[in-house]
Amino acid sequence: MNRIVIKVGSNVLTRSDGRLDVTRMSAIVDQIAALREKGHEIILVSSGAVASGKDELKTDKTLDSVARRQLFSSVGQVRLMNRYYTLFREYGIHIGQVLTMKENFSSRSQYLNQRGCMEVMLDNGVLPIVNENDTASLTELMFTDNDELSGLIASMMDASTLIILSNIDGIFNGSPKDPESKVIPVIKEEDDLASFITAEKSGFGRGGMITKCRIARKVASEGIRVIIANGRKDNILINLLQHPESTVHTEFTPAEEKVSTIKKWIAHSDSFSKGTITLNDKAVKAVRGDKAVSILPVGVIAVDGDFEEGDIVTIADASGKPIGVGRAAYGVEEARAGIGVHDMKPIVHYDYLYLE
Repeated sequence: MNRIVIKVGSNVLTRSDGRLDVTRMSAIVDQIAALREKGHEIILVSSGAVASGKDELKTDKTLDSVARRQLFSSVGQVRLMNRYYTLFREYGIHIGQVLTMKENFSSRSQYLNQRGCMEVMLDNGVLPIVNENDTASLTELMFTDNDELSGLIASMMDASTLIILSNIDGIFNGSPKDPESKVIPVIKEEDDLASFITAEKSGFGRGGMITKCRIARKVASEGIRVIIANGRKDNILINLLQHPESTVHTEFTPAEEKVSTIKKWIAHSDSFSKGTITLNDKAVKAVRGDKAVSILPVGVIAVDGDFEEGDIVTIADASGKPIGVGRAAYGVEEARAGIGVHDMKPIVHYDYLYLE
């Protein structure tokens, strides 16, 4: 069965006046129902709770950004899910709400717990609708936006495809506002997009194209096909899957070699790093080579932070530039004691190492 994660941004689900676009929401539900009829397994990552709350609740009180987000999301999430419930019920589709936070992905046990919950839902024909739990998230622990969350979900659930629906057609080879700019149809791992990507944020969302591109590249490197397309275009989901050659979008080419589930978790755990392991040039060259190589203490020149065995650590080169993340096989004191030592077991085993 083809498992697809669909992320719908707040800029797709809201109108120019900030109100929830129920017509667009209904059209997306129609398309998801049609895809399920064709045998696709769908997980929906949906924004729109905050915008829905703003539409429902008016307040004259002065609130800081976190309090406003907590207030509007708590009210809006109920309204948003009620809309989805009503729309999907017309097709006899059961939905289930999954509210999560970034820290829920920090430990392997919580990660597997979430995955198990969603697998049970899918096995029983329930459509998971995922969103960040804004009522409990603090600013420094929040996802960049739901693009980051959708990438984590696609990776965690071993999806074949991640579709990110925004309010533009894809990644442009210039500013989207420039009439001369064109959508890049296919992006390969080796393509340099530095001169194309802008930091402009769209509509009501927190993230921009830089975030979308970074997430898309990471997920594609794990063997998952990633598509960025315009969610405001009619029948976009159906056209992307049935007539991709005639549908404007950007597709990130997936890596041919599949990544293990443990490496997928580690790949998205860089923000949970408890320390840094710095390698000498020879060790960096070795781990970046064609062969699978673990990080040995003999190639380590510095150990920083406060981590225990099993914690996530950043891997850096001699200049301090991060080159990956891994799961430490030692606590910080034992790791420091082993700096430059031969004949010790790996400080980060290859099976628990992800290189950027």
